[in-house]
Amino acid sequence: MPKMKSVKGAVKRFKVKKSGKIKRGTAFRSHILTKQDPKTRRRQHQPKYVDKADAANVKAMIC
Repeated sequence: MPKMKSVKGAVKRFKVKKSGKIKRGTAFRSHILTKQDPKTRRRQHQPKYVDKADAANVKAMIC
């Protein structure tokens, strides 16, 4: 049986933390941030994690 290959796009986008949570990036952070409310931009600095429902699928793609 051959080894399972990881999805390289997923490997670049997600990171598994020590607690087992999967860290992800934030949407709407690339450009034209002047239109956004400062409160929205501040919130985008905080770490975001993958939802429990999607965690199993992401872990399968990563490993």
